[in-house]
Amino acid sequence: MKAGIHPAYNELNVVCACGNTFKTRSTHKGDIRVEICSNCHPFFTGRQKLVDSEGRVNRFQRRYQRAADQRSARNN
Repeated sequence: MKAGIHPAYNELNVVCACGNTFKTRSTHKGDIRVEICSNCHPFFTGRQKLVDSEGRVNRFQRRYQRAADQRSARNN
C-alpha cells in the first residue's frame, strides 16, 4: 500500500434504535446510528413481522376469480 493516500481507519461505535451498541472499525468519522441491528432484526430474533396482509399471489387469484365469475354470469 502506498503511504499517505489511504483514509484513516478508526474504531467507532454503532448505536441502534433499540439501544444496542457495538464497536467496529471504519473510515467513517464519528458514531453511526442505525434503525435496526442483529439484536432486534426479525431474522435474527425469530419474530417475523407481517408486512403485507395479502400476498401478491392471493391478490392475483382473487382478481381473476372475479373475472371468471363475471364471465359465467354473462353466459347464464
